Amino acid sequence: MDILHLVDRLENIVRESRALPLSNKIMLDEDKLIDIIDQMRVSVPDVVKQAQKVTTEKERQIAQAQEEAERIKQLAKAESEMILEKDQITKDAHLRAKQIIEDSHKQAAKIYADADKYVINKFTLMERHLLSVVKQVRNGIQILQKHEDTSEDDQNPSNSNKSA
Repeated sequence: MDILHLVDRLENIVRESRALPLSNKIMLDEDKLIDIIDQMRVSVPDVVKQAQKVTTEKERQIAQAQEEAERIKQLAKAESEMILEKDQITKDAHLRAKQIIEDSHKQAAKIYADADKYVINKFTLMERHLLSVVKQVRNGIQILQKHEDTSEDDQNPSNSNKSA
């Protein structure tokens, strides 16, 4: 039986009771009161048991929710650490790539400078060689011209008398 219903019945007994003259006291039917009290004693343990079950279930659900919250928190922490680690790896990779590009530009500039020096050296050697060849050609031309001039003088005696 519902405990609230039993309380209502007690209240009705009190209201239906007769008042004693010249006092605030009333006369109650003892058998009816004891019967309701016995029913209350029987009903209270059921209510208490039900309340304990509800409390136990509530505590179990709270504990389960806390465990789930802790698990989610750990997963979130692990995932955020993984994201940070990936982000750091990405940053490191970009930094390394930038460094490699800078190094390759420096190396390319050095190679161009070395190539320019090599070409200048080769052109300088070639210029010297060509100047030497040009000098030899001029000397050859001068020798030939002198030889030609002397041969003309030998063949043309009148020219040699004119000079004397």
